[in-house]
Amino acid sequence: MVPLPQEQRGWLGMAHLSYALESGRCVPTHTYTRAPLRVQRPLYPEGADLCHTVLVHTAGGLVGGDSLEVRLTLAAQAQALVTTAAASKVYGSSAEALASHQITITLAPGSCLEWMPQETIVFNGAHYRQQLRVNLAPGAIWAGWDITRFGRSARGETFEQGQWRSQLEVWQTDRPLWLDRQRLSGGSRPLGSPNGLAGQPVAGSFAILGHSPDAAQVEALRQLWPTDQPGDIGVTRLQSGLLCRYRGPSSQAARRWFVAVWQHLRPHYLGRAAAVSRLWPQ
Repeated sequence: MVPLPQEQRGWLGMAHLSYALESGRCVPTHTYTRAPLRVQRPLYPEGADLCHTVLVHTAGGLVGGDSLEVRLTLAAQAQALVTTAAASKVYGSSAEALASHQITITLAPGSCLEWMPQETIVFNGAHYRQQLRVNLAPGAIWAGWDITRFGRSARGETFEQGQWRSQLEVWQTDRPLWLDRQRLSGGSRPLGSPNGLAGQPVAGSFAILGHSPDAAQVEALRQLWPTDQPGDIGVTRLQSGLLCRYRGPSSQAARRWFVAVWQHLRPHYLGRAAAVSRLWPQ
């Protein structure tokens, strides 16, 4: 990424976290944060061997020139779930002042990380880039979702100006398992196209890599979507995992479906039931 001129730079928030399994307990072995990011104390609602972590963005949102960097590293056999305390907001800015969020995840053999942040709201006029890269060792599992709302649709706002770019990648020993690159400009035709958002304000993806469900499980996931719910969903088997897509009017509907998919699959890939975070709106 090309660095911004000094006068256009804003916050540079950081959260670097490492986890390891010690005497049957998954513990943070390294925690480094820089404002406006901070980390709440470790939580264990599912037992000592799975650590829940909550990231907090104390500034309340991103403006042009702001940058967030998150690095998560799990040692062998460690298990963690990372979420955020609230929805992320990206405010409008000039095209020269880009807001960005970069996440790098490194997973050792036998580890499992569930990356499940709350949604991102991209305001009209925002210029935002998100990049996520997962380095997945053989035998490790990554499950992660991304839910984005374009414009504050509850207030009638649409995404008429600005730009959103997303680059999601999962690699295993220099081999790509999943590459997902998207770009959307405010006011562009894909916002209304049947091949794009079809006039809907919310898009979401939920991927699991390192676990390959069978055909019966995939069909069961499709049946979890209520037929009377507005919006569209899709379920696709990947070479080494699964991808679920959503587009529709509601970020809560997207989350509810992703949670249902997660609850269905987690006993298969992790051998335990899914405990829903109390932070997630119902």
